[in-house]
Amino acid sequence: MTDLTLGALYGAVTLVVMFSGMPIAFALGVVATGFMYFFMPSSSLDTITQNVYEEMASITLLSIPLFILKGAAIGKSPAGKDLYSAIHTWMHKVPGGLGIANVFACALFAAMAGSSPATCSAIGSAGIPEMRRRGYSPGFAAGIIAAGGTLGILLPPSITMILYAVAAEQSLGRLFLAGIGPGVLLVVLFAGYAVYRAHKEYKMALDIYQKGGEKSAYLVDEHFTLKQKVEMLPRVLPFIVLLIGVMVALYGGFATPSETAGLGALLALVLLAVIYGVWKPKDLSPILASSIKESTMLLLIIGMSLLYSYVMSYLHISQSAAAWVVSLHLSKWLLLTVILLMVVVFGFFLPPVSIILMTAPIILPPLKDAGFDLIWFGIVMTVVMEMGLIHPPVGLNIFVIKNIAPDIPLKDVIWGVFPFLVLMFVAVVLLCFIPSIATGLPDMIMGVK
Repeated sequence: MTDLTLGALYGAVTLVVMFSGMPIAFALGVVATGFMYFFMPSSSLDTITQNVYEEMASITLLSIPLFILKGAAIGKSPAGKDLYSAIHTWMHKVPGGLGIANVFACALFAAMAGSSPATCSAIGSAGIPEMRRRGYSPGFAAGIIAAGGTLGILLPPSITMILYAVAAEQSLGRLFLAGIGPGVLLVVLFAGYAVYRAHKEYKMALDIYQKGGEKSAYLVDEHFTLKQKVEMLPRVLPFIVLLIGVMVALYGGFATPSETAGLGALLALVLLAVIYGVWKPKDLSPILASSIKESTMLLLIIGMSLLYSYVMSYLHISQSAAAWVVSLHLSKWLLLTVILLMVVVFGFFLPPVSIILMTAPIILPPLKDAGFDLIWFGIVMTVVMEMGLIHPPVGLNIFVIKNIAPDIPLKDVIWGVFPFLVLMFVAVVLLCFIPSIATGLPDMIMGVK
């Protein structure tokens, strides 16, 4: 059997098993084990556990469950709601201030949690009802939270970036720094759209009211005293200090990523105990249970994905695919376009974790040979995978939103996220024309590679 035939069979069997409804981790494991049985020496089956263990015995991967614990500590407490409320209190006078408040709250929470679904759930549970109560359309309220939640895999500490650093053998610290500029760019783009949409929705609400319709809550002017604003700060500042402290420990060279993750998780639990009184076993149980569940699921996907990639490599599928792409002699930017389109298609069906671990052996060698900076590409790929979190048919954040606000029709949620997909595409184009948006900060702090 030729490499092309074997590769096509490998891909086809993978799609069939995944569409059967089997969980991703088990689907990848079943396909990898099946091809080991039929196409590899029988003795290779005895090495499955060893291969999985060796691939996962990485000190970098240790940071994943610790960052998840930190995110769960914040997401399963009132911290997310307090963060959102404080930003809204200070920004309610700005046109579209409530939408901007949600974007900023998502960005800050994402930087603390490192998880898109956690960000979407924590901020959305407070933000969507508040936006709808104040007259924002359900689709826009759902869209801005779903899009803001995607910042969880771009702003450091990002679990997705940790996996990319392992797969691409790149500096995690440099990758984290590279995500800050594009993250800020997306925050600005999202906030700008929130202002534009706010003017549009205000005119619609005013027109309805002037024609004798019901007065929307959107037209009611809120007022917060300086005392009320100041009273919101004590509950938020500790978590901002936590964020700054973790970043200083990591980029100042005081701690490794794993040590920083442990430090962040411990400090988050301490802050919950001090500020919210969350320290009893019954209070900590949901946090620990959520952390164990998500960590187990994610690490199982990682382990099976690495086994899947190992089989691809052993059977020369990934090498042949890379060689085929190179043999096309595509221009540098056409090669990038083809690869990003492939990532988009994978995003229809797979989460970012699986996309990175399954495609890295194939796409990274041709990109490196073409002269692309793999740190820069990691950021571009992350933004493209963010788009996958809010576009159907999978769109994980879309289903998180449906869980938070089940009364919002799925059609409205999808149309609500569409403008943000366009903004993400604009961000990708800007990164291609101005790569220093991503590479400038790491080059300035850590030196040019």
